[in-house]
Amino acid sequence: MDQPTTLIDLLRHGEPEGGSRFRGTVDDPLSAAGWAQLAAATADQQWDRIVCSPLRRCREFAQALAAERGLECRVEPDFREISFGLWEGLTAPQVQAEYGAALTQFWQDPVAFPPPQGEPIAAFHERVDAAWQRLLADTQGRRVLLVAHGGVIAMVLRGVLGMPLSHAWRVRLGYAGRARLRLDHTEHGTLAALVGLTPGT
Repeated sequence: MDQPTTLIDLLRHGEPEGGSRFRGTVDDPLSAAGWAQLAAATADQQWDRIVCSPLRRCREFAQALAAERGLECRVEPDFREISFGLWEGLTAPQVQAEYGAALTQFWQDPVAFPPPQGEPIAAFHERVDAAWQRLLADTQGRRVLLVAHGGVIAMVLRGVLGMPLSHAWRVRLGYAGRARLRLDHTEHGTLAALVGLTPGT
């Protein structure tokens, strides 16, 4: 017998303090603008549960929103962002200045051209997918908000859209961007589809 439809919103965090740079696992909090971006993105939306990355730019807003609405908020460690290794803390121009074409190559094919001393994208994909499968097993028929990172959302959407891992970064959301997935659970498995996309800023 078919199960109820699940809706999952993948929401990227807002602008962190310090502006745009390769943060990865650097744990900066949201800026005031970032809080405002997320507040606007979640206004007039309804969920049954909230799940988030453990990093402050996701967790602090997710927990505040959950408390405001009387919802459960689960922190999932494996939804943290990919580590960019030696690029962490640097802006894109700084990476280009120091590493030349490596940044362009990384965006085009992160499998073949990972950041120096960074987390391999295959390992990143494995941990995100493991967390995603745990989420799916525990949320059938619910409306769920996942507050996470651009890389985490790219990994999830890559799987839904059937893209090769080397093309993962071709799906990008701005700050407070949101992708909505519809999951239909049948006796033959779960069918996932991208049904909405708000690119963010």
